[in-house]
Amino acid sequence: MLKLTRYLAVLGVLLAASAPAPAQQVIRLSTTTSTENSGLLQYLLPKFEARANARVNVISVGTGKALELAKNGDVDVTLVHARTLEDKFVAEGHGVNRRDVMYNDFIIVGPESDPAGIKGSRDVLGAMKKIAASGSKFISRGDNSGTDVMEKAYWKQAGTQPQGSAYVSAGLGMGEVLNMAAELRAYTLTDRATYVTYRARTGLQIAVEGDPKMFNPYGIIAVNPEKSKGVNYKGAMQLVEWITSSEGQKLIGAFKVEGQQVFFPSYKAQ
Repeated sequence: MLKLTRYLAVLGVLLAASAPAPAQQVIRLSTTTSTENSGLLQYLLPKFEARANARVNVISVGTGKALELAKNGDVDVTLVHARTLEDKFVAEGHGVNRRDVMYNDFIIVGPESDPAGIKGSRDVLGAMKKIAASGSKFISRGDNSGTDVMEKAYWKQAGTQPQGSAYVSAGLGMGEVLNMAAELRAYTLTDRATYVTYRARTGLQIAVEGDPKMFNPYGIIAVNPEKSKGVNYKGAMQLVEWITSSEGQKLIGAFKVEGQQVFFPSYKAQ
């Protein structure tokens, strides 16, 4: 009887070892260049993938494009930072279960020479008026990203904007725009995380920070499976649940660039 028991135990182990592993699911995520450029996703996603037996395919673009991909059903979930665009996306029925994830802030950066004389300012609108009045060069994302949407709103509130060659609409991601600003000795609006990541290679200096208007919240939204058939809604919600769990939120808070915390967890259970 003892030999039979041992035989059955060994057989069970051999069968378990030979059984095919469950298939790894694919989750398609559209997100902003700031979460990619900063290194946050490279830090977070492997931990989620191991836990969920998943592979997350990331498409990093501006928020406008990220939401467009989600609207078309080309991704399963989106992580972006433009609350007005997010609310419109959900109101139109394209997304469900939006949750706050984290926040950081926008800053204006520019050359050390500071031709507009705005360094140290905490007034974003006043600083942008000075940039326009001084004829200093300003590089715009120009890509309907969350940063671009916020920048356009600032110019509108300021009632002015640089003219002619002083205003360059790049149509590029944040990292590329920071490199361009460094080459052209220009100002630009950036999220703090990407700036810190690129600071050493660009030499750009923080000119304006600390204005409450420069608050920059991020949200995650699952694509509505009723609108977009065939999306991996289950996988999307696994990612939504994990990134807003205590584990995901702690990891976001622990992520640092050059020793500096650049994202702050913000999910609060309803």
